[in-house]
Amino acid sequence: TFQRQLQQSDCQNALMKKVFDTYMLFLQINQSAAALKHVFAALRLFVGKFPSAFFQGQADLCGSLCYEILKCCNHRSRSTQTEASALLYFFMRKNFEFNKQKSIVRSHLQLIKAVSQLIADAGIGGSRFQHSLAIINNFANGDKQMKNVNFPAEVKDLTKRIRTVLMATAQMKEHEKDPEMLVDLQYSLANSYASTPELRRTWLESMAKIHARNGDLSEAAMCYIHIAALIAEYLKRKGKIHIFQANYVPINYIVE
Repeated sequence: TFQRQLQQSDCQNALMKKVFDTYMLFLQINQSAAALKHVFAALRLFVGKFPSAFFQGQADLCGSLCYEILKCCNHRSRSTQTEASALLYFFMRKNFEFNKQKSIVRSHLQLIKAVSQLIADAGIGGSRFQHSLAIINNFANGDKQMKNVNFPAEVKDLTKRIRTVLMATAQMKEHEKDPEMLVDLQYSLANSYASTPELRRTWLESMAKIHARNGDLSEAAMCYIHIAALIAEYLKRKGKIHIFQANYVPINYIVE
């Protein structure tokens, strides 16, 4: 009934946001496995009908959906894990098709970002989540229509990167009583995102949450200072702001 209104401005409009938020409520509030099966089916239709909402313009909707689906990939119900993994694979494939079979850059970026957030928020990464990653890889390997393109390789690369983040986090947990080793591991992971400021910012935010939870408020504050410096540097390069630098605190020093 409201398809025309939802498609206005390439699906970047207030009505689309309201409809999307309603869908997200079904994932944010505890549901039965039977109800979730219908929610996932509805979301597949929604993404299939309005791909522009997720793969064009602002990345907010894409990021929110990736976050909620990944949470479901860690669900205690095996059927829900499978359904969530299938939806995530469908989502990545739609991204690939939307980009004329070139890449899944947006979903890749938003999924890594969501994983980094979930490590601090929900403690994902156990056997249930690993099982979901294996399901996604199996979908990619068995998709005959995608055999002659680089999509399966991109999916494999994404799941590999997610596992790398999870392994680094597991190492941090092992050394949580060794502050110096923990800081080194956190710094290494943040540095691995140096070429992708958005991901580096996400990991710094994750670090800040962990520090705050442990009562290390000065360390959390330093994470937020780094985030502010990254944003300022980005806006400066875009010509959006002019930074008056103090001689004794260069902006490059803060970023590095």
